Formats: sequence, structure tokens, C-alpha cells
Amino acid sequence: MFKKILLSATLMAAATAFAADLLSAALMAAATAFAADLPSVKILATGGTIAGTAASSTQTTGYKAGDLGIQTLIEAVPAMKDYANVSGEQVVKISSNNMDTKTLLKLAKRVNELLADPKVDAVVITHGTDTLEETAYFLNLVTKSDKPVILVGAMRPATAISADGPMNLLEAVRVASSPEAKGKGVMIVMNDEINGARDVTKTNTTNPATFKSPELGAMGYVSGNKVRFYKQSTKRHTTNSEFDVSKLETLPRVDIIYSHVDDDRIMADAAVAAGAKGIIHAGTGNGSIANPTMEGLKDAVAKGVVVVRSARVPNGATTVSLPMWTKAGFLESDTLNPQKARLLLQLALTKTQDPKEIQRMFDQY
Repeated sequence: MFKKILLSATLMAAATAFAADLLSAALMAAATAFAADLPSVKILATGGTIAGTAASSTQTTGYKAGDLGIQTLIEAVPAMKDYANVSGEQVVKISSNNMDTKTLLKLAKRVNELLADPKVDAVVITHGTDTLEETAYFLNLVTKSDKPVILVGAMRPATAISADGPMNLLEAVRVASSPEAKGKGVMIVMNDEINGARDVTKTNTTNPATFKSPELGAMGYVSGNKVRFYKQSTKRHTTNSEFDVSKLETLPRVDIIYSHVDDDRIMADAAVAAGAKGIIHAGTGNGSIANPTMEGLKDAVAKGVVVVRSARVPNGATTVSLPMWTKAGFLESDTLNPQKARLLLQLALTKTQDPKEIQRMFDQY
């Protein structure tokens, strides 16, 4: 009798173990199938506040930007695995006020290399907020793919109470994973908003809701557990762009001159002396230029420097204005702010020095 009971118990244990193995295998197969169905998103890290650390949880300024590595950022947001197969790569670890042409070109080439891989469905870039809009617009002009490219940052370091980085990163991955994000150009995702690279700008020095597209508005939102798009840019970008940086190691020097009361020609002359091939004039009003400055800019044009009128005013287009400015050969930046106009002029100068062709580019991009 005892042997029968022992045999029965042994068989039951074996059956239970077999069933458990089957269940485990089934769950593993289901998890593998689920992961295989998810898009593959590569996260490129460049540093910035999103990877910043401070001495205390209440310190939100004066912290060390770019201190944390990409793997730490990924591990802090495990929910990303519900939307994508995520992997990371550290490109640089800098505070974005130190962004330079060398790093921009390195990043652009890596993005294009990754997106050319059929196994990569989208790229997310973690970036400091100081120059985030410039990097986004630059990539918008030189990325050779319609796959989503999303830039994301934070206004509070990772160690702060209510740090905004983790949620921003999660939402960036969600947008990158959305089929609707394809073909819309490079975007910035922060604070539940989706903004296009061309129109977005940083509007507040410390507020987490800093990135806005004044007047022209956001492209969409991440809300109610959904990615929602409502509009997209009509300007040329990514696969429809004529700019190619694959063989470039540097870009022409372009300086920005900021207009003010008592303005004169000193900065224009200094830019020419420094070897500038282009000058962006951030003028008052509709790109207005003080008479003394105008004389310096006219001389710059005579020496082959391309001068583009932009505005220090945050909204509206810089348009054709006084005939004497047009006669002097100055171009117009449309709605691009000075820092984005500078990037477009740098790329334009890699193609041509013809003012008519460069003005066409400002009209189209």
C-alpha cells in the first residue's frame, strides 16, 4: 500500500513538474513572440540634464549634467519594454551648451547609419535642453530616412524630486514606436507634447514645460495612454532634403549678430575678420538693421559673405522690408529663429554661395 502511495505521489509530482515546464515554455514563447512584434528603438545618449546628478534631491540648478550613462537611464524606465525593444549607445557625455559642429556631424552620421539598418525602426536621442532645438533642426535637415527620430531631454536632473526625465524618455520611446510618427520629420517629445524640430524653441529657463512651438503650435500630444498627432510641417525635411553630411568633416563658419540700442558695425567687422562665410543678423522688429550696422554688413556682402536677416522677436516671419536692405543683398530667414537660421546657412554654404539659391533654401526649409 505504501509503495502504491509513494508511486502515485511520485507520478503526481512528475506530472506537476512537467506541466510547470510546459507553462514556463509557453510563457517564454509568448514573451519572445511579443518582443518580436515590438519595434526596435535605438537610444543614443549625449548627456544633458536628463542624465544629470546633484548633491541633493532638491537641487535643480548647478548640477552635473551628463553624469549618468545610457544603461542607467534605460534601467530607470522599465516600462519602455512594453512599447519597444530598446537598446542604448553612448555617443558623448556633455552639457549641451558645449555642443559643437564635430559632435553634430558625428551624431548625424550615426543616426543615418542606424536608420539604414532594416533591424532598427526608430532612434531616440537624449540631449541637454540648452541646444536641443538646434540639434533637432540640424538632424531634420540631414537625416536620410523617414523612420522616426525623436529628441528628448529634461529640465530637472535625475536625482531631483519629481524628475521629469523618466516620463519624458518613456513618452519619447512611445512616440518613436508609433506608426504615425513615420515621415513627420525629426521631433522633440517632452512634457506630454510632440513638437516639430523646425518650429519648436525653448521658452523658459527652468520650467519643465519649456519647449513650445509659438503661434504654429505642437504637432501632437501623448495623453490618455495614446500618441495623438494633429498636424505636420509642410517644409522640406529628412528624405526630401538636399543636404548630405556623409562626407563632411566640418561646416562653414557662420556668426550671429544680435541687434540692440547703440548698435554699430564692430561685430560685423569682427565676424568677417574671424573668417565667417555667413552672418545671421538677429534684428529688431521685422529683422530691422541699424544704419551703422548696415554699412558693416554691406561691406561683408561685398567681400563674399552671405548675410541673412532674422529677428530677435520670438514670433512671426522675417520678410522683405526696406528696399535698401534688398538692394544690399541681404536675405530673409522666414520664421526661423537666428540659431536655426545659422544651421541652415551653414548647410546651404556647403552647396552654393549663390544668394538666389540660398534664399530658395530658406523659403523651402
